Amino acid sequence: MKFLVTGTAGFIGFHVAKRLLADHHQVTGIDGMTPYYDVTLKERRHAILGEQAGFAAHRVMLEDAAALAEIYQRAQPDIVVHLAAQAGVRYSLTNPRAYIDSNLIGTFNVIELARSRVPAHLLIASTSSVYGANTEMPFAETDQADTQLTLYAATKKATEMMAHSYAHLWKIPTTMFRFFSVYGPWGRPDMALFKFVQAMLKDEPIDVYNNGKMDRDFTYIDDLVEAIVRLAGKAPVVGEPAGKADSLSPVAPFRIVNIGGGQMTPLLDFIAEIEAALGKKSIRNYMPMQMGDVPRTDASTELLETLIGFRPKTPVAHGVREFVAWYRDYYRA
Repeated sequence: MKFLVTGTAGFIGFHVAKRLLADHHQVTGIDGMTPYYDVTLKERRHAILGEQAGFAAHRVMLEDAAALAEIYQRAQPDIVVHLAAQAGVRYSLTNPRAYIDSNLIGTFNVIELARSRVPAHLLIASTSSVYGANTEMPFAETDQADTQLTLYAATKKATEMMAHSYAHLWKIPTTMFRFFSVYGPWGRPDMALFKFVQAMLKDEPIDVYNNGKMDRDFTYIDDLVEAIVRLAGKAPVVGEPAGKADSLSPVAPFRIVNIGGGQMTPLLDFIAEIEAALGKKSIRNYMPMQMGDVPRTDASTELLETLIGFRPKTPVAHGVREFVAWYRDYYRA
């Protein structure tokens, strides 16, 4: 099949494209190579993908509607996986415009292309951050989620609503993913695991927010990719819900799906696994809660398991070891 994947030089997009190519699909990749973090890392990911038959890379910003349209018409994709976005909760406090440009305008451009030539399935990345101030656990896709705490989360919720309206108006089969704390090899330098490992190898202190009283539903990258690949073949159909937990819209071929393991890991336990993988103790700088952050995340996996018979289950200890092994090899650390 022919896939169009945005964000292929990014952490998740790279792994998704790599898997699709291994499964002998054609992948047209789009990435703007923005300098939010080390562009060299992004270029290396694209270089690896470029070694595979069936991959075509395009360095284009999502805001460039004309360039996107040209690529889309040439690619004629069967399935579109939109993963590119301005990521990061805390960066949205200092550079909010980047989130408007990439997440709102960029996503609008992608779904406009889907309207021009409707794919068999349009899949778009959202985030667990849209649950915001919700306190009932686990987070379920059918929960009301209107209390986002950062602009990043607000833009992602907005893209969900934008996509729903297009799914309704133009009958575009659409699935939104809500990702939960994705980690693993080739991860982003702004994420906790990367920052902790980097600091600990230099014998520098790590910042532990909310005095360590935090829990996260960590999702290993290979599990996330498996879920995305399986969901690609599960396009929503109006009037065909997958059980009581389904978020399927009553008026559009549209649903929202959590991709998480449904198991919370305390932050201090996560740090302990990093220490075990590195064979050294951390120097901890205990800090208050950061603006816009939440103390806990926990995904309901009922819908995901109903749809594809799978949920993320890689133990954190294994996932952390895999990341540390990659980091040491990549940075010769």
